[in-house]
Amino acid sequence: MIYQILLEAKRNRKKLVAVLIDPEKSETQKLIVFLELVNRSSVDFIFVGGSIVSKPIDSIVKIIKDNSKKPVILFPGNIMQISDNADAILLLSLISGRNPEFLIGQHVQAASYLKKIGVETIPTGYVLIESGSTTSVEYMSNTRALPSNKSELIVATAIAGEMLGLKAIYLEGGSGADEPINKKIIKAVAESISVPLIVGGGIDSPEVLHTAFNAGADLVVMGTVFEKNPEKLALF
Repeated sequence: MIYQILLEAKRNRKKLVAVLIDPEKSETQKLIVFLELVNRSSVDFIFVGGSIVSKPIDSIVKIIKDNSKKPVILFPGNIMQISDNADAILLLSLISGRNPEFLIGQHVQAASYLKKIGVETIPTGYVLIESGSTTSVEYMSNTRALPSNKSELIVATAIAGEMLGLKAIYLEGGSGADEPINKKIIKAVAESISVPLIVGGGIDSPEVLHTAFNAGADLVVMGTVFEKNPEKLALF
């Protein structure tokens, strides 16, 4: 079970890394070459998802599973991004926004199918934080990111998510974020919740990665940096 791996790592203070693959930007041969780099790296998980996906996500997941033994976790932008070949799915509830479609609406539409296929679901509180520019997630979800200078609001949102029974909190700066999430925010949230803390957006170097870890992130997700330069995987 993927969630048990997250819990065990948190208990043992082991830090985890995930690489995010956007199906919309993945050509088959380039993806296979990239997976060879992933397999040689210390990456723990492969996340799959994006704000807009026109390709069948199941075919991408199958390619990944055929070419890597790393666990595949769905990071869906909408209910179309579901595959029974994945090892787990982050069932994201956009708790930083007030759009009911991304708080519960999409989940209701997907619930019966998710139960039928039996993929492990990890209820996750998704918290968008300002990163310097409007991100695809903000635009597609029709929500605003929480101001980065309102740490008390971000912390309260994370606490509320845990109190509602969500099993993980994901602090998101957005794909290609101008700035990574401030370490003070990560630290404040980490000290206020007991569930695994995931952090993504704007992490483009080992230094930024370790800053997030030292601040309290349990799992860090990187994507854009490797889309631009896959060879950088060797640095992580």
